[in-house]
Amino acid sequence: MIAPRIKTIPQSSGPGSGIAYWSGSAQTLFGALDSRSQGLSTIEAAARLRRDGPNAVREESGRSIRSLLLRQFASPLVLILIFAAVVAGVVQEWFEAGIILAIVLGSSTLGFAQEYRASSAVAALRRRLALTARVRRDGSVVPVPFSEVVAGDVVLLSAGAVVPADALVLAASDLLVSEAALTGESFPVEKRAGIVPESAPLAARTNAVFLGTSVRSGTAEILVARTGQRTQYGAIAAQLTSKSVETDFARGIRRFGSMLIGIMIVVIIFVLTMNQLLGRPFLESLLFAVALGVGLSPELLPAILSVTLSAGARELAKRGVIVRQLEAIENLGGMTVLCTDKTGTLTEGEITLKAVVDASGRDAPDVERLAFLNATFETGIANPLDAAIVASGSAKGLTTAGATKVDEICYDFTRRRLTIVVEQADRPGSRLLITKGAVANVLDLCTMVRVAGEEQPLSDRKRAELGLYAQARGEEGLRVLALAVRRMDVRRDYTIADETALCFAGFLAFYDPPKPEAASAIADLAALGVAVKVISGDNRHVVAHVASALGLDAGDVLTGGEIAAMKDEALWNRANRTSLFAEIDPQQKERIIRALQRTGQSVGYLGDGINDAPALYAADVGISVNSAVDVARASADIVLLHRDLGVLRAGIEGGRRTFANTLKYICITISANFGNMVSMALATPFLPFLPMTAVQILLNNFLSDLPAVMLSSDTVEPEQVAKAQRMGIGDIQRFMIVFGLVSSAFDLATFYLLLRLFRADMGTFQTSWFVVSLLTELAVLLVLRTHRASWRSRPGKLLVWTTVIVAMIAVASPYAGYGSALFGLTPLPPTLLVALIGVVAAYSAATEAVKHRFFRRFATGVSVRSPMPATD
Repeated sequence: MIAPRIKTIPQSSGPGSGIAYWSGSAQTLFGALDSRSQGLSTIEAAARLRRDGPNAVREESGRSIRSLLLRQFASPLVLILIFAAVVAGVVQEWFEAGIILAIVLGSSTLGFAQEYRASSAVAALRRRLALTARVRRDGSVVPVPFSEVVAGDVVLLSAGAVVPADALVLAASDLLVSEAALTGESFPVEKRAGIVPESAPLAARTNAVFLGTSVRSGTAEILVARTGQRTQYGAIAAQLTSKSVETDFARGIRRFGSMLIGIMIVVIIFVLTMNQLLGRPFLESLLFAVALGVGLSPELLPAILSVTLSAGARELAKRGVIVRQLEAIENLGGMTVLCTDKTGTLTEGEITLKAVVDASGRDAPDVERLAFLNATFETGIANPLDAAIVASGSAKGLTTAGATKVDEICYDFTRRRLTIVVEQADRPGSRLLITKGAVANVLDLCTMVRVAGEEQPLSDRKRAELGLYAQARGEEGLRVLALAVRRMDVRRDYTIADETALCFAGFLAFYDPPKPEAASAIADLAALGVAVKVISGDNRHVVAHVASALGLDAGDVLTGGEIAAMKDEALWNRANRTSLFAEIDPQQKERIIRALQRTGQSVGYLGDGINDAPALYAADVGISVNSAVDVARASADIVLLHRDLGVLRAGIEGGRRTFANTLKYICITISANFGNMVSMALATPFLPFLPMTAVQILLNNFLSDLPAVMLSSDTVEPEQVAKAQRMGIGDIQRFMIVFGLVSSAFDLATFYLLLRLFRADMGTFQTSWFVVSLLTELAVLLVLRTHRASWRSRPGKLLVWTTVIVAMIAVASPYAGYGSALFGLTPLPPTLLVALIGVVAAYSAATEAVKHRFFRRFATGVSVRSPMPATD
């Protein structure tokens, strides 16, 4: 991958700004930053935070009051209305201009109020998951939010941590840092204290770490030199926690908007042309055409999306599911495959050391002593296996007395082993290299074996016996590691090249029991149409044993070695049919995710480790847990407060309810508006006057949107969350045309009723049409919100009360003073009002009948994913 071109941006103010911090000594940088090895005081840090601003690459979009308010007026629909108001003002039609602007202001205020409430709620949820750094303040190490880290802070790093700012390495022990976010290099880079030339490119600055990168192994102490937008990450305007890939839902919304704009342009041109051919005033015709086109579009859609998604996020939070990226709610509901590791999700996650044996299968206290030294001295990636070794050894009274750590060859996911070099007090002239890791990876390095305390050559027969022993223990559900040693000469450094000619010492067997509730959770997910696939670095036999206990298909296991030999096309075919993936490295996890997506699946990935970050990024919805390492939480869209598939099932159901309510607004509003607009466009050439004035159309549209906002809290039937949903533009178009034409048929019948039976004049006609149009939109909202018979589905209380209030306003407006003075409405005769209510009742009954026939033939909004993903 080609690394992005990086431009160095200096600290804009304060001590040390503008210096090439990597090219000087630590003492020089301490002086330039007016800092010290004990770190800053709380007072100093607060002053620098006020001076330099928060340590953030960019402000969260849409979170400030100003940006939210401006967003309401940035809509193309709003801009069109403002243009219409300006045109009215130019020709001195001040009343028309004022009414249009008042409706624009009312609609924008409604959208702002809803989005501000939604944004505030989501911001509160995100603060619960804010990353923190371990910083020296007032001489102590304290957790500090990333946003409050300042230049001059001394920060401590460990495996799994995300680097909070650009900094100089003061001291490091086996520090490996993944810089893929900046350079595109997938392999971690070793960092150490020192000085490099000022002209050194980014990749050569081995004494510096950068914001957004992550620690793969080791520990370090760093001095922060640059924060926020002045970092290398800020220079390329990127964020670790953001995804540039357009989600399936966002793609659907974009296509939906393009479709509406196309229809709106056609309607405006057609109506304006017809009115001009009929010789009507240009301004009146223009305002009517613009209002008609705007009335077709659900202008509150951005607010509805924010409200619905934030309401879903709050509901999920109550169930222990925290949403970091709002759009992920839709993807969570649309998930068809869940990929997960087994440890802690399918198993208890409480690993215990069950047995330590030598090459003959006998208990081996001396092997456990070696394993204890290896695990205790390890400083790289913290893991439950080492914790189990230390716990077992400590309980038996083991200590590190008589042994001193000399060096460490850190664990990585390619070698799958960890080596510690120790010096023993009783053997001062040599060093002991202790290697622990996956059985196959360690055995491949062994040329000797210790039997009955004596070393002898490792024969092929013995090697095969050892392999069969590990396989048998794996089939019993035990995870087995191998331990080997080598006596070495005294030297300064030890490297991977020294991991050869080892002597096999013994096995370590661990047990992690399956969760009792995991089997039922997997069955519940299957009932929701979500297939669970296990992706694990463990031995194939262990993975198969756990899967079999939980009811998963353990007959077809695909291993990392087999995947490495496969072409992409072959993996696409196998991935969909395979439930278990064993002995997988981090890059292969990502490759499996991509293969499943290639076959049209919407993939969720649940992970909590350093090696899970690539897969979390690649998945349609990355899922982690609150106890995960920083880099996993930063890569995830969804964070579970409890590592439980039952909690995840609740999250999937919540995502589907949120999607269903969002789709209700889109389908109902666009079909009702489409029907009204088609009716008016068709009637315009045959009427001696306009069916409604521009301001009446805008008022009608504004009032009908009020109850539609309440769809975010509407009830959703169980059948609508029973399977994954997807926004299909074809489904929406079909829904819009069918129910829009039903509406148009009754509209034209109403026109006939008004003109032929009641001989309505212009004022009566426009008022009658305003009332009946608004009432039918409210009625269809209650009818089409459910696939069931409307009287058998209870709507949300807010939706009911808002609908009733708007209906009362619709009926009362012609008789109120404001209706006549502001909108040109006139009182209606009682007989006409009764007839209009009869039309609304007939329309509701017809829509109910068509609805049942429609939903029997089509699954609107429940479009199951096709074999191949959608493309533009």
